[in-house]
Amino acid sequence: MQRAVGSSTFGSVPRRIFFLVAIGLLVGAAIYGQRRYRGYGGFEEDNPAPMPADAGEKTEWAFARLQYPGFQGGYRWRRSSWTTDYPKADRQFVQGVRRLTRLHTRSVEQVVNLDGNEIYNWPWIYAVEVGHWGLAEEQAKKLRDYLDHGGFLMVDDFHGTYEWEVFMESLTRVFPDRPVVDLESSEAIFHVIYDLDQRVQVPGIQYLRSGRTYEQDGISPKWGGVFDEKGRLVVAICHNMDLGDAWEWADYPAYPEKYASLAYRIGVNYIVYAMTH
Repeated sequence: MQRAVGSSTFGSVPRRIFFLVAIGLLVGAAIYGQRRYRGYGGFEEDNPAPMPADAGEKTEWAFARLQYPGFQGGYRWRRSSWTTDYPKADRQFVQGVRRLTRLHTRSVEQVVNLDGNEIYNWPWIYAVEVGHWGLAEEQAKKLRDYLDHGGFLMVDDFHGTYEWEVFMESLTRVFPDRPVVDLESSEAIFHVIYDLDQRVQVPGIQYLRSGRTYEQDGISPKWGGVFDEKGRLVVAICHNMDLGDAWEWADYPAYPEKYASLAYRIGVNYIVYAMTH
């Protein structure tokens, strides 16, 4: 990366955080480090990401991206919503994870779907543009089972009323018994590494031409989530914002550093929360 995305605050973080991370990753190192890379050709043709030289390294943690069918049914490889910002955002973000944390992180992403049992091998899953997903009943049940068994889902880059309704149509199949709630600034996920009381709407690259931090009618950012019966956050919802674009374009001088830095800090907090709670 050509731009610093903020300095690490690990020197002031209590040792118990690192102890918890270490415990959480002891099992992870044995499982995730042995999984073979699964991905697809680059889809962001105007902002490509080369395959890193150390892509085959066995590590403790990897960025897992959810491959999902569209709400009109079926998978599409080109121009499919789940591929947005792929793979540049994933590979550039994990460079920040490597720099800002002590996680032994793989340099390439892992594409995972809900049609088999592969999802259970990855403790943290990222889904983009979920305002266009359409989970079948069995896929929704699989996602629920994954989350009930300790998994964590972060959703990002969907905007406005219509995309929220599409998102909720599938999420309601996953959680017919649990509501989406607004996350208060006091929630642990906003303080596990970085204190994120001062959050702002993180815009996509469209901000450079439009001057607007929002898209469609999604004027206000929504930090939402779903908790399990033990009070653990299992789904983190970033609505009316575009962290994926901020990761992807963090090395582009015209994209504002304040948004890129915040996007990295949010992602780091979500990962460490998922691995320690």
